[in-house]
Amino acid sequence: MGMEYVSKEGTWFIEFNTPFSWHVRAIRRVLYSGVTKYQRVAVVEFEDLGKALILDGKVQSSLYDEFIYHESLVHPVMITHPNPKKVLILGGGEGATAREVLRHRGVREVVMVDIDEEVIRVVKEYLPEMSQGAFDDPRLRLVIDDGRKFLERVNDKYDVVILDLTDPLEGGPSYLLYTLEFYRIVRDRLSDGGLMVTQATSTYYALRTFATIYKTVASVFPVAKAYHVYVPSFDSTWGFVIGSLGPDPTSLTPDEVNRRISERINGELRFYDGYMHRALFTLPKHVVRVLEDPSIRPATDSNPTFMPA
Repeated sequence: MGMEYVSKEGTWFIEFNTPFSWHVRAIRRVLYSGVTKYQRVAVVEFEDLGKALILDGKVQSSLYDEFIYHESLVHPVMITHPNPKKVLILGGGEGATAREVLRHRGVREVVMVDIDEEVIRVVKEYLPEMSQGAFDDPRLRLVIDDGRKFLERVNDKYDVVILDLTDPLEGGPSYLLYTLEFYRIVRDRLSDGGLMVTQATSTYYALRTFATIYKTVASVFPVAKAYHVYVPSFDSTWGFVIGSLGPDPTSLTPDEVNRRISERINGELRFYDGYMHRALFTLPKHVVRVLEDPSIRPATDSNPTFMPA
């Protein structure tokens, strides 16, 4: 469901959100279209969202609103940790997740592991606005590898692990990075009091998938908190789940979050602050009800969760 859905004039892109609904966006121009060993890749300029990265027919991020997604993914978990120095990112090909992590003055080392070298080459060339120099930061070490195999092989400990992965699609490269077995490996690579966060799909059209990811994290970590934010590019509220070996993100007051932001972060954030922190974790009743549904079981390697596709 990639660029083959662009019309002959190169003006329309169809993204299927579910088997029963899709969104059509006007394209001003196609900057790049190709197929890597792992997925279809396109960089396009939308009429409304500006430049965007598309993987396997799914919009990953656009210049119009990527800051909402990336600030919501990175800063709640980083701010909840008392002093994160060593951070691991799995995925995050655009470099925007690394960009946000590197804004934290206390960070000494960021290891970014992405399976697809071709995606990184493409975004460096066609979407440098996303990384804003993050790939050239001396604190960043880029590793081209399967994220799970990397974690199984390396015994290093990290204060924070950020899982900025593609959705768990059947046949896709990421679905075994949303399972009990995988989260146990992540837990074992965290330092004392460490935290992880994962993107956790749509809380609108994949609510049970989101709840499954939450249940899976919650069965591995003593503290698990789910949150979401509306991302216009995704036509949906988008979910995230934090797993913690100690600190609880929902225990922070807005004032404490703002104090930590001013002490730790370089530059002005565009979206996240203390009040947004509280809002992110304030889930509506119907979502909470599904998170508490006893019929939803954790995902395992032998019985993984797949997003509706």
